[in-house]
Amino acid sequence: MLKQLLYKKEDIYMHRSHCKNSNGKVSYLESPERRKEFSSEQLLNMIPLKETDSILDFGAGTGYFSIPAAKRILGNVYALDIDAAMLEIINEKAIKEQLTNIVPVQGSMVALPLPDASIDMIIASLVLHEIQTLAPLLQQMKNVLKKGGYLICLELEPKGSSEKAPRITMEEMEHEMKDIGFQITEKFFPAESLYMLVVQKVD
Repeated sequence: MLKQLLYKKEDIYMHRSHCKNSNGKVSYLESPERRKEFSSEQLLNMIPLKETDSILDFGAGTGYFSIPAAKRILGNVYALDIDAAMLEIINEKAIKEQLTNIVPVQGSMVALPLPDASIDMIIASLVLHEIQTLAPLLQQMKNVLKKGGYLICLELEPKGSSEKAPRITMEEMEHEMKDIGFQITEKFFPAESLYMLVVQKVD
């Protein structure tokens, strides 16, 4: 079993412009408005998740997807975040829920600390737009996925130009995925301005 994996924060390039501190981030991630707009249960019901799967929750935050996903599978959920405070929240939730299959991973968002072909599914919710150059990360995601594995991408569709936060359109995201060799299997707009791509590693 993989142990908790640590990467130096100097190796990390990622910013969260909508959250200036951990308290603000937690407030946003745990907000009832977010849950009302699109719940974790809704996502898990829409994706090809199997009981035996292992999952990487990329940019796990407070465990919005990690906790409910761990309740549905027998495999491990690797909750990856750069913020140790977020992982502590996830750990506390896992203890409270008596979940033993969540593995907190404090690590780089641009150098995935997981072996190749070790993961069945990656969930990346509202995080890929923050990566300055996507292609190298998407290639690493493809590498850590098993053949036939899935990457679930949730992002906000931009409305005009915004200086508050970087965004990437569904069309641009599709292009990025196809360039890496992912096959797009499904596309959804589960909530207003929110799109979801389900892509698969086929080779």
